This record gives sequence, C-alpha cells and structure tokens, in this order.
Amino acid sequence: MAYRLGVDVGGTFTDVLLFNEETGELLLAKTPSTPQDQSIGVIDGIRKAAELAGIDPAEIQLILHGTTVATNAVLEGKGALVGLITTKGFEQILHVARGQTPGPLAGWIIMIKPEPLAPLELTRGISARMSARGEEMVPLDEEEVREAVTELHDAGIEALTVSLINSFANPAHERRVKEIVQEMFPDLPVTISTDILPEFREYERTLTTVMNSYVRPKMSLYLAGIKEKLEAARLHPTVNIVRSDGGVMSLEHAAEKPVATLMSGPSGGVVAASYIGELTGYRNVLSFDMGGTSTDVAISFGGSPNIVRETRIGYYPVKASTVDVQSVGAGGGSIAHVPITGALRVGPQSAGAEPGPACYGKGGEEPTVTDANLVLGHLPPRLLGGEMTLDVEAAKAAVEKIARALDLDLYQAAQGIIDIVNENMFGAIRLVSIQRGYDPRDFALVAFGGAGPLHVNALSQLTGSWPAIVPPTPGVLSALGFLHSDIRNEFAQTYIRTMDKVELHEVKQGLAKLAEQAIAWLDGEGIPSPRRRVRYEIDVRYYRQGYEFPVEVTPEQFDSPAGFDKLVADFKEIHERNYGFNLDSLIEMVNLRAIGIGEVRKVELQKYDLDSEDASPAVIEEHHIHFKGGFLPTLIYQREKLRPGNVIKGPAVITQTDSTTVILPGHYGKVDPYLNILIWPDGQGQ
Repeated sequence: MAYRLGVDVGGTFTDVLLFNEETGELLLAKTPSTPQDQSIGVIDGIRKAAELAGIDPAEIQLILHGTTVATNAVLEGKGALVGLITTKGFEQILHVARGQTPGPLAGWIIMIKPEPLAPLELTRGISARMSARGEEMVPLDEEEVREAVTELHDAGIEALTVSLINSFANPAHERRVKEIVQEMFPDLPVTISTDILPEFREYERTLTTVMNSYVRPKMSLYLAGIKEKLEAARLHPTVNIVRSDGGVMSLEHAAEKPVATLMSGPSGGVVAASYIGELTGYRNVLSFDMGGTSTDVAISFGGSPNIVRETRIGYYPVKASTVDVQSVGAGGGSIAHVPITGALRVGPQSAGAEPGPACYGKGGEEPTVTDANLVLGHLPPRLLGGEMTLDVEAAKAAVEKIARALDLDLYQAAQGIIDIVNENMFGAIRLVSIQRGYDPRDFALVAFGGAGPLHVNALSQLTGSWPAIVPPTPGVLSALGFLHSDIRNEFAQTYIRTMDKVELHEVKQGLAKLAEQAIAWLDGEGIPSPRRRVRYEIDVRYYRQGYEFPVEVTPEQFDSPAGFDKLVADFKEIHERNYGFNLDSLIEMVNLRAIGIGEVRKVELQKYDLDSEDASPAVIEEHHIHFKGGFLPTLIYQREKLRPGNVIKGPAVITQTDSTTVILPGHYGKVDPYLNILIWPDGQGQ
C-alpha cells in the first residue's frame, strides 16, 4: 500500500498523521518535540506512526513537513553571519528601513529597534547601476565585485546577499555577481534579490533577501540532517516542506528559499480549518490553534485561507506570500505570574517542552495554563491515550503560588489564569477580524492544537462566533492540512502603470511570460501536465497609495477593454471590504504574478449516516469539575465512542488521544456526519 505522512513540529509535541491512500484511513501519533534537533522528533514520529499502523516505514512514499526552524532562527537571533552587496550609496538601506513604529500610540517611545540581519560593517556598495526602466546606467566592474566579495569572505560571513537597486527591472548585474561569487567561493551560499522577490520597494526586497540568507545555512543543515537520518534508516520517501502560503515545495527548493517557510507550521492548520469549515457548511471561519507555547489565529473566506503579501517575524516586515496569521504568546505552557503591579499576567513566557508545566513532572515549578486546567478538572490526569500521566498535586502546588499572591483560593486562582489567557487569545482574534472590518459573529470558530478544544467554548462566548467546531483529530489538524496542500511557487514582475496608460497586449504578454516560468518550475518538480494549474494575480492600488491588493485575473480577460473594467470593479470591492470606503482617484497596476500549482490528491474525511442523539454509550465516568461558580457533576466522554448525531449536554469533558474538549454549562455539542463536534449555546443551532 501507499502512504502519505504529515508532520507538524510544535513547541511541545511533534504531531504525525498517516494517510492510507488506498483506504483513506487516517492514523495519528504524537511524540515529544526535540528542540535541540527537531529532526530527531520527526524521525521518532515516523517510526511511531508506522509501528501503530503495523506497516513497514518504507511504505511511506511522501512526507509533508511543517517546520519552525527558519522562524526560530529569526526570533532567537541564531541565524548566519550575513554579508550584503548593494548599490553604492545604499549601504544603509536596512538601517533607514521605514518610518513606521509598532503600536500603541506611544509605541515609538519603548520600541527597541532591532539590529539589521546584515551588519553595516559587512555591507559593501558597488558602482554598477540600473535605471528604474532596466537600462544600464553604470556597467558592472567585475574587479570591484571580486574585491568586495573577498573582503566579506575573509571577514567570516556564512552567507551572502546581493540586492542591487532597480534589479527588479533588469536582473543582469545581480546574476553576474552571483556567478562571480560561485566561481570564487563555491561553498558560500549566495542569494540574489530577484530570485526571492523580483518586485519594487528596495527596503522590503533587500530585507526579505537578507532574511533568506540569514536562515539558509541553518535550514540547509536541518534538511540535510533529515535526509541523512532517513537514509540511515533505509527510508527513501519524497520529502516536501510546507510553505507559508499553505503550499509545499521540495527539500532542494526549501534549502534555497527558506524565507518561504517562515509561517510553515501555522499555514497547515489554516488550510485544514478551511476544509473543515466547508464540510460543516460554514465556509467563513476563524481558525484557533492553541499549542504548548503559542496560539495562532487566522481567517478564511469561502473555504480558502486569507493570503497576504507581507507578514512580520518579530519586528521584521517580510514580503512573502503567507496565510494571514496572528500569533500570541498564549499556550498550554504559558506561565502565570503576579508582577509588582499586583495584576495577574499569563505569558508570553512559556515552560515549553522542557521542563514543561509543573504537572509534567520534568522539573517545572512555575504555574501554567495546563496546570490550571488540571486543577479545575477540565484536563484529565492522563494524556496521549494513557501514555502520559500528569501530576495533579504538583499542579496544585504551582497554582497555589498565584492563589497566595492574590489572596484567592486555589480554584479561583486557576480560573483566573484561564480567564486571562482566554482574553489574550481573544485579542489575537480581534486583530484578524474586528481590526480588519470583519464581525467575528459572522464566522464559525474552528479549534485545534492540543489545547484549542479546551478553550474554544469560552472563546466563542467572547467572540460570538458560533458554532465552535472541534474536528475529529484537533491535536494534529495542522498535519492534516499538510496532507491537503498543493505544490506551489510564485513568479512576479513589477509593472507600474496607471490604468489609462496600460496596454492590453503588454499585460497579457507579461502574464504569459510569467506562466512560462511557472510551468518550467513545475516541470523541474516532476509534476505531470494533468495536475498542473497556473493562477494569475495583479497587484492594484489607488495612484501613489502605499499599499496594494492582489486581484485574481485570467489572461483571457485582457482580450478586450472590458477586462480592465472587471479588474477595477474587483479591486474596489476588495478595497471596500478592507477599508470600508473607496476613492475617486486613478487606479494603477503594480505587479503581475503567476502562481504555479501542482495539485495533489486531497485527503477526504469519511461521511457517516446520522445515528441517535443519545450519547450515553460514550460516557466513561463522572467527575465533579470546577466551572465558574463552583463544582458541578460532569460526564466524561470518550471521543472515539461518539457517533454522528449524538448530542452532548454541557457541562461535559470529551477526551481523546490528541486533545480534550470542554463543553461549558448552558451549551451543548452535536456530532456531525464527518465526526466534527459543533458546540452551540442552549436554544441555538440545529
């Protein structure tokens, strides 16, 4: 038989989902993450999944891997020593940056501006120059280039970036510089901006390319380690790495362009949440992924994740296609503390995987969200199907510190921790919904991650997003999203024209040229013709506006002037949706883009006939569990025994191998034909 495997490395656990391509059967496994070398946890997860399925690991033909290696390198400041070659006079481009500071209103007062990822002392300017129209103004001085490269190499750089002014209009100088570097120092990784972001805006293009160089050696080492470990185990699957936009790419491509993986992990969950929303009939969803160290939230429309052209990693604005995800330092391992102000705080500090929450028994002593859930009884004392036993007394001792500091009883302190972390996560949801002009009450809320289903009912109360949806395998949903991802890559060309000066044939020719590049890339990835698809976008904005929106187009629509009318109408609809208004102003194109897509067979969840509403056969025990107001008798259900159509009255706790779901008093859950649990307030829903 043929198998596919999705692997998602989290801060606490590495999630693995095995898909049997012949039967459609899914099997999940979780292993502890190994922060010192993520590939160890990945290989452990592969072996465990194969063992549970009773198969030879060699039967796994494709591995789809979401990784945080690049993200962690940036956030922890542990990337490579990067040299930068740019145009003379622009050596300080990373220092000048943009005249924007983060909020709130006085954020500039407390902002600590990060050091550029390529130090000024390792930056060299060369005299070669292109005009904005791509005409050579100053020819390339190859001796000058060799001298600059030698100085940087002797200074100990580990990667080199080449980002010349106006290279988006003509990359000839950049490409020749790369050839020279490779002739001189074949082992030095060199990245040119037109291979990463061939678009205008010099700061963003340079920063994104420098970031690619910054994470490239570490990512290459990691990917080589995975390949070596698989070969040592005599396994030879195809390994694809998940991109930030929810697509996937080959190991080789990921090693060259790791900047495209900065949101690799979160993107899989958003793709899967969109799919789950479609299955349940709610095509507009908010996704809520709560893990051990952080929570990621995102928004999807019409069954597709919202893709943006820019994201932030720390303070750095990275221009790369990515799912629109907001992260907050709120997870099961988030540490609760009472600072000198006397107000309870939760996170962003986390106990992580090592030592982990106090209840893990690995040496952690600080109170965490997981400890609070265990104290209240929301979390059972045994996790991972009984593989992991939690120390209730250690959790109580940790939470007691908060109780003493605030002069509360143990359960009030635990509930306070839960309430605070819920508000923190609600703040992240506001960023992708209310702050963008969307009412969260118009969206369903899909919960996943190991801790998401524990908190989703409370989050739906705060947001008004109903139903709260808990998928069949919430703890490994990101891995399911990876199994649902297509191979993809983008090819762009800057084309700045106001609509009154655009030539129809130029637009169509530009899109056709980009499509040729996309098809050539799909050829190189070994994608057969029937599974190839090319999507087209044009970035559009009001004349001289600072931000643009990608608008989906087809080359055929530019066979007549009516195609421009449609482009303008589509842009105005998007602008209205995002900003709430439109302008009486000229509209201009900014970039043309072709997206090459290699379609893969999608994982489909099996649909079952509805059974009775009686969920009592799934009850395994009854506990007294603390909710707001005191202890209540609460039935504990086993998720695997629930059948489609079953109705679970709150309060209730539903346990399963990869997660735990809490249904609060005054609410109920209903199991749909795809085994999702839809949670509603009493009297609402179907």
